[in-house]
Amino acid sequence: MGEKIDRRIVKTKEAIFQSFMSLIAKKNFEDITINEIAEQANINRGTVYFHYQDKYDLLNKCIEENLNNIVSVTTTTDADGETIDLIQSSFLPVIQYFEKNHSFYASMLSNKGIPVFRDRMLELITTHIKIHINMDGDNQNYSKEFITQFMASAFVGVIEWWILNNMPQSPEDVAEQLWGLLKRNQVIN
Repeated sequence: MGEKIDRRIVKTKEAIFQSFMSLIAKKNFEDITINEIAEQANINRGTVYFHYQDKYDLLNKCIEENLNNIVSVTTTTDADGETIDLIQSSFLPVIQYFEKNHSFYASMLSNKGIPVFRDRMLELITTHIKIHINMDGDNQNYSKEFITQFMASAFVGVIEWWILNNMPQSPEDVAEQLWGLLKRNQVIN
């Protein structure tokens, strides 16, 4: 039998998260206080500290949860319980996830006090590209690490541009163009 989740804890954490995100959209991370987070969430500051060590812990948990969500939209399991990597067929679920969570990603990428978010997103994409890169053909003359860093930086840069410019192209167009560029560069088969 699974562990029962207390709905009050879930609601409280959601209120803290929403308060935090609302504040990040308005001001620099370094200027945000636990008091402000608690006040906006309409809870006691001790409640914030009950769930998080400090605002850095809260930030890390928010980043971790959202990056894990990116991974979860890229994988599924088959009838045998084996993991299937959906990235083999399309980037569309990932791009649609970014669109659905635009305000979070726009806040994280535009707030100068949070360079760790972009770094962790780049690390996630780098790991994923390294797994899928094809080192045959044109790529055999290059360093795998060099190509991986180049393509991961390009991918994150395009996503950052798209999000911070209020998604000027549809998710379908972005997914198709990214897929084509990565395929052309043998990052995906």
